[in-house]
Amino acid sequence: MVIRHGRGRVVAIIEIVSPGNKSNRHTIRTFVEKAAEILRQEINLLIVDLFPPTARDPQGIHKVIWDEVVDEPFEPPADKPLTVAAYLAGQIPVAYVEPVGVGDVLPSAPVFLSDSELDYIPAPLEETYDQAWAVYPEFLKAIMESPSAGS
Repeated sequence: MVIRHGRGRVVAIIEIVSPGNKSNRHTIRTFVEKAAEILRQEINLLIVDLFPPTARDPQGIHKVIWDEVVDEPFEPPADKPLTVAAYLAGQIPVAYVEPVGVGDVLPSAPVFLSDSELDYIPAPLEETYDQAWAVYPEFLKAIMESPSAGS
């Protein structure tokens, strides 16, 4: 999702990671390079990665992106391998990372609208998911909730 300033300039992007973004070296590399380029263009970014780490991102997608942008260590807690990361772009980007575990309530994350950490709108992830699920067609819910859906 792209958020533009009233005059049309892109100020923020929200990316929801899919399994396809992490499926092989090429796709993860493309995704990471795109995220790093967004930050280099001083566009704020919110990444929601609710899929388990793979061999290509063993510490999660945030660590791979962050390695492209700055040289800082990051190690997610072992029981919270999923991540929601809000990036405040600028000369020196800042990452606000919220590790998430399976079954955790999703956090509300900031979507920054300028280069100020005070200028943001909240992205209420759990509430948004709940509202979307409430109107999801029942026959598709049954398929998603069936024991064989995960295999």
